[in-house]
Amino acid sequence: MAGRVLLTRPGGRGEVLASALAARGHDAVLLDVLQFEPLTLVAGARQALLDLDLYDGVVVVSPQAATCLAEAITSYWPQLPQGLRFYAVGEATARTLHAKLGVPSVLPPAGAGEHGEGLLQAASLHRVAGKRLLLARGERGRDALPEGLRERGAEVVTLPLYRRGFSAPGEPAASWLAQGDFAALVVSSGEILQHLVTGCGPVALNQPLIVSSPRLATLAKTLGFGTRYVAPGASPAALCQAVDAVLGARSATFDQGDHE
Repeated sequence: MAGRVLLTRPGGRGEVLASALAARGHDAVLLDVLQFEPLTLVAGARQALLDLDLYDGVVVVSPQAATCLAEAITSYWPQLPQGLRFYAVGEATARTLHAKLGVPSVLPPAGAGEHGEGLLQAASLHRVAGKRLLLARGERGRDALPEGLRERGAEVVTLPLYRRGFSAPGEPAASWLAQGDFAALVVSSGEILQHLVTGCGPVALNQPLIVSSPRLATLAKTLGFGTRYVAPGASPAALCQAVDAVLGARSATFDQGDHE
């Protein structure tokens, strides 16, 4: 056994990651600290959905946003408008859109990263002046993606579809975090990282922290995490690769010292 690995990814995606790590010999434990609550659509959001055929594209920032968006669209549109292009920040979001709506999605280019900044590198989003885009996301979200699109001349309408709720880890997870009693902590959300840090003791802050992007590594550094590793992506395969490397289950691929 390669050691206890604490995971923070919520729902079914967290279960997929836990199963993948368990298959590789890790003691993977899910921390149930984040819950999603669908939002009741306000008048502006309902109008945006009614006007879906007036948009050039729909940008979707997470699998949860994709699930909520699909449910909302099917309530208003028995059949999708023609010519509507979908953009997804990562493979999991694209898979959800395809499963729920049967649509393909434009993804970030290879190596760009599964996040908003990566999606901004997609060729078809370089020339969006005069385009009207609908952004499906949670109640609160990062502004880099909509701001980047607006700077390029796009009209971006934000569609909040869910809110995140956080809870404290139960026992024994709370004690593991307080005492640093784990081999690695895997986090792919800045909000979760900020939520968990309050329960991390000094030992925990210096245990291996595996994050899914350089942006999260920078945030982790400001929060006091001393041993940070950046996985090659946010997919289960990428995170498993990082855990294997960090814990020595396979040949280590990280340099010693600061691992960003």
